[in-house]
Amino acid sequence: MDQSDAPCSSTGPRFAVARELLQAALEDLSQEQLKRFRHKLRDVGSDGRSIPWGRLERADATELAEQLAQFYGPEPALEVARKTLKRADARDVAAQLQEQRLQRLGPGPAALLSVSEYKKKYREHVLQRHARVKERNARSVKITKRFTKLLIAPESAAPSEEPEPQRARRSDTHTFNRLFRGDEEGRRPLTVVLQGPAGIGKTMAAKKILYDWAAGKLYQEQVDFAFFLPCGELLERPGTRSLADLILDQCPDRGAPLRRMLAQPERLLFILDGADELPAPGGPEAAPCTDPFEAASGARVLGALLNKALLPSALLLVTTRAAAPGRLQGRLCSPQCAEVRGFSDKDKKKYFYKFFGNERRAERAYRFVKENETLFALCFVPFVCWIVCTVLHQQLELGRDLSRTSKTTTSVYLLFVASVLSSAPAADRPRVQGDLRKLCRLARGGVLERRAQFAEEELEQLELRDSKVQTQFFSKKERPGVLETEVTYQFLDQSFQEFLAALSYLLEDESVPGTAAGGVGTLLRGDAQPHSHLVLTTRFLFGLLSAERMGDIQRHFGCRVSERVKQEALRWVQGQGCPGAAPEVTEGAKGLEDTEEPEEEEEEEPNYSLELLYCLYETQEDAFVRQALSSLPELALQRVRFSRMDVAVLSYCVRCCHSGQALRLSSCRLVATQEKKKKSLRKRLQASLGGSSSSQATAKQLPASLLHPLFQAMTDPLCRLSSLTLSHCKLPDAVCRDLSEALRAAPMLTELSLLHNGLSEAGLRMLSEGLAWPQCQVQTFRVQLSGPQRGLQYLVPMLRESPALTTLDLSGCQLPAPMVTYLCAVLQHPGCSLQTLSLASVELSEESLQELRAAKRAKPNLVIAHPALDGHPEPPKELSSIF
Repeated sequence: MDQSDAPCSSTGPRFAVARELLQAALEDLSQEQLKRFRHKLRDVGSDGRSIPWGRLERADATELAEQLAQFYGPEPALEVARKTLKRADARDVAAQLQEQRLQRLGPGPAALLSVSEYKKKYREHVLQRHARVKERNARSVKITKRFTKLLIAPESAAPSEEPEPQRARRSDTHTFNRLFRGDEEGRRPLTVVLQGPAGIGKTMAAKKILYDWAAGKLYQEQVDFAFFLPCGELLERPGTRSLADLILDQCPDRGAPLRRMLAQPERLLFILDGADELPAPGGPEAAPCTDPFEAASGARVLGALLNKALLPSALLLVTTRAAAPGRLQGRLCSPQCAEVRGFSDKDKKKYFYKFFGNERRAERAYRFVKENETLFALCFVPFVCWIVCTVLHQQLELGRDLSRTSKTTTSVYLLFVASVLSSAPAADRPRVQGDLRKLCRLARGGVLERRAQFAEEELEQLELRDSKVQTQFFSKKERPGVLETEVTYQFLDQSFQEFLAALSYLLEDESVPGTAAGGVGTLLRGDAQPHSHLVLTTRFLFGLLSAERMGDIQRHFGCRVSERVKQEALRWVQGQGCPGAAPEVTEGAKGLEDTEEPEEEEEEEPNYSLELLYCLYETQEDAFVRQALSSLPELALQRVRFSRMDVAVLSYCVRCCHSGQALRLSSCRLVATQEKKKKSLRKRLQASLGGSSSSQATAKQLPASLLHPLFQAMTDPLCRLSSLTLSHCKLPDAVCRDLSEALRAAPMLTELSLLHNGLSEAGLRMLSEGLAWPQCQVQTFRVQLSGPQRGLQYLVPMLRESPALTTLDLSGCQLPAPMVTYLCAVLQHPGCSLQTLSLASVELSEESLQELRAAKRAKPNLVIAHPALDGHPEPPKELSSIF
């Protein structure tokens, strides 16, 4: 069906009345008047478009009314009919239609305004509607005063050793304008994805973009109309609606020139907030929706926008949690991704001053948090920052200070709940505790059912309406309904609903058999996929299982927390094994032509092992983490684009490793953009020209690498990590420098494997220095290098100095004849403790083979593994040519 002829799916009492008035007016016409009406209607369109004559020529009054309602929409059709009746000399019928319309529908909308006229009206409506935003505590504030700039980084700007300003930009108008900027070839992205963890400020940033567009600051040459579509809310609405309906819901009236707006989809911007809420396509929902006037489920309409089946040339701005882009990737068409990284240190301070208003109190609160390093670090997340400010404000009102350190998001959220309980009068506290239990059960039900909106009736049934917990933990939303205003409630933030859901499992009545452990078992078994909607709830659950948090819960809620929940969680971790492990790369398994790292565009795969480590990190209970890790012989992470938080989580777990445990990172992203690699190359060239003293100077000049906290954790006296493998990770010099420092002090690290990591000459030199350190415990060192490497000249002499190294694996490396000669000389040195040298897949000349045989004769206990040497320690001279 042609777009201009698509029926309008709008329904409701007003539309029924409009159709009734339209048909009644046309039935009052004589046959001659009806004929003139049809002819005048043929060219009524102010934009040159009108109902095709073939549909008008033989239509009676009923059919004409239906054609008008379908083409223009019922209410706008009344205005079209009134003007056409006047032109057809049926002024009395036109006047009667206008009178009836005013009586039954009130003043009519500004139908058939030009697109440019309506654009101005719509912008004014958006500015008025979105000028103020509700605080989490329902206080309304101006968006221009409350919005604090966030750090936004393009997808290519991976965390690295480069300074933060080089990678992320603050979210001012210039940064927002860059989101849809064309590339070097002038191609402009049609889909931009803003991703980040829960509470990081994605929704607020999206609303600020909408507001700035309406204020004339953004996309003026690109966008005529911008629409904000909250996915979670729209998915929960019952019934079917078309995209046209969703657009009209945001307009100031139903008289928008909708068809003319949709005729230029390249001038439209749709902001899909929370696209990770969309279910995976499948079943009847898989059929594409291509008509903006087709009534369908919210999932089908939003999904069609997302995959460009609907209005393929329209602009999309999509917000999603950081874990979801991998799942959405197959539904997005050539997206340009950017990461929302929260507040910079500078903007944290600005937020405090905006929140408190009072400069003296703001300075006092900010100074306290700044001195608490862990708490200050957590405040990069805007929602956490709001909670901290709210709690501090309450404490300062009471003349107190925040007296405890919070190391995790879980502890900060629990601190907020505790502040609500402690602020209640002693006589009311039991009731508030009971209400909070009900609230947690409601949150759990919503999480399990993937529901964030709650009706007034649900709160009334639980006797929570107008209670203290309702005002503290819910935000109220009102939207026009068919007969009356619909009121719904949602939690302060989706992440807070997930936190309360996790808390519900620890508030179960232990006297009821199976409730606590059984309930949590159902949760953990349901969280079987890395992108499950239960991931964050599971993480919060582990955060609440530490002895300190359980003690807090018992103290604040006046109940005993069941230890069964903790034991069930421990058994679940121990039953995971090592899911998602990368296949081990063995020597010779790859040809040299296949040893390059994965392409930059390769999709990041979900990593369940990392999520498991996040759960353990959230507990901050070393004994529990050690016990949980005892069943995992290896921690294997593959294709992870490490953030600083990821490294912090991994570092904490490595510090708790048990004896004999291994860590393997495969194809992980640890370097920055191409431009920064060129700078690093220049530094390496300068270092290679300057000799050893230059190497030491360059190492000191390098900033701390992204993995510096991990390597520091390896040196902890309690760390029992015995094996480290870095494979296809493109290690920059700063990582090599930090690893070299760690090798000198790691108490239990006896095995190190560096496989196809693009090591530079300077990097190999620094690693060799670490391996040669007297306190280095490494006994086995495997290194696989692509192409000739001058850096081996630093690795080979290390063998004379390393007291612990007994096995060296150079499989797959290219060893020129001079290097083999040098190696054989070092192998025979009295200070060399090497017992095994592996040279699998190494091409050697006959002369080099003879030198290796001589080295074996000089050291009979030395094992040299090579196909031409294995099993033939003393090959006959007449057969030597075959080796």
